[in-house]
Amino acid sequence: VQLMEYGGGLVQPGGSLTLTCVGSGFDFSKYFMRWFREAPGKERELVATILADAGVTHYADSVKGRFTISRDNTKKTVYLQMNSLKPEDTAVYYCNGPGHWGRGTLVTVSS
Repeated sequence: VQLMEYGGGLVQPGGSLTLTCVGSGFDFSKYFMRWFREAPGKERELVATILADAGVTHYADSVKGRFTISRDNTKKTVYLQMNSLKPEDTAVYYCNGPGHWGRGTLVTVSS
């Protein structure tokens, strides 16, 4: 199993960024997928979850209304669209699925 995240970077407050996670080595379409984040000095927290059929999603209260998780099972890919970014969204973002983690991608929100 391998999960590879892309798309992190530096963005100004109020800006947008889309993270991408590509899975391999497992039947992607059968598993729920999640995005977590870990800010400096804080514990890793769950940001968003999407079920296998993409019909059901869940979000942390801190990102609800600003972030959108989606997936394309044909591409074995899960996305995290992040809008109205705030400095407190600064963290390493990790993709998670069937008991495995990606290596993370850093998102920095700063002017």
